[in-house]
Amino acid sequence: MKTDFDSFTNKDLFRPVIFRTDFNNFDSLTLNQAWSLFFTAGQEDKVLGLEPEFGRFFNNLLIAVGVTGTLAALFISTIN
Repeated sequence: MKTDFDSFTNKDLFRPVIFRTDFNNFDSLTLNQAWSLFFTAGQEDKVLGLEPEFGRFFNNLLIAVGVTGTLAALFISTIN
């Protein structure tokens, strides 16, 4: 069996997604791509899929944690 795929000359094969030559080309990232890159440390941009629900969920979760922390700090500081 002969294959035409040469893994030694393909420099993008084992590189993280963000350093590959065909990544982004100055296009805007979706929320899912951004969170996927965050969770996989730049290794893969399609881990969460193509639907926008996961990206919105993680953005809203981050906002909720920030607001809750701020309100908790204000509430605790007014008690003392």
